[in-house]
Amino acid sequence: MISNIKAHMLRLTPGEEVKSSLENYVNNNAPNGCYVLSCCGSVTKATLRFAANEDSTPSKIETLNKHYEVLALNGTVSARGTHLHICLSDNNGGTIGGHVMGDLVVFTTMELMLGEPTDVVLSREDDAATGYDELTLKKK
Repeated sequence: MISNIKAHMLRLTPGEEVKSSLENYVNNNAPNGCYVLSCCGSVTKATLRFAANEDSTPSKIETLNKHYEVLALNGTVSARGTHLHICLSDNNGGTIGGHVMGDLVVFTTMELMLGEPTDVVLSREDDAATGYDELTLKKK
């Protein structure tokens, strides 16, 4: 359980790639890893992986080249890996979302608040049940 957090506020500017910028920021400023508390901004490009189908058809990855408002960005960033999901809105109010693969490029701004736990370290370890590196919390 996380009982104490340190808040980090940052703004990304036009042309910055969000995922790599967050990874660089966390690696340099938040040794325990961070989770996204709040995000407001816009993007011109996003590469997303969509949910897998129930029939085990592999997930589809698509690069979107369009201006979008960011409605939500959620997830964790640590030295051992990043897991981010996003919801975007187009100029007609239509929404799309998925797992952030990268190429998430800021249009005008990206204002973020990150929470860094002070009593645990966020990490990722292989989970035999899922076959993926999954979030782990280790007490300091």
